[in-house]
Amino acid sequence: MKQYYTYMLMNQNKSVIYTGVTGNLIKRIFEHKNKIFDGFTKKYNVDMLVYYEIYNDVDEAIKREKQIKNWHRDWKLNLIKGSNPEFKDLYDELVEF
Repeated sequence: MKQYYTYMLMNQNKSVIYTGVTGNLIKRIFEHKNKIFDGFTKKYNVDMLVYYEIYNDVDEAIKREKQIKNWHRDWKLNLIKGSNPEFKDLYDELVEF
């Protein structure tokens, strides 16, 4: 069964939060980290995966992304802190070396 992800990234000094959705989390975060595409995350150096949710339905993942994007910054920070209080980059935990 295909999985979809709603995720949040931050820059190194934690001043910028980006919310996105993807069908391949590891590939998408790799693209952010390597600045493969021009856009917001490349411009603001946003490449630390600090939060993600898994969905089986792409529409649910998109709905959640839109919901989070409309939140105040404090609400986003509280969501991240609930599962990642140290704001560590979760990407390395996803990738097997």
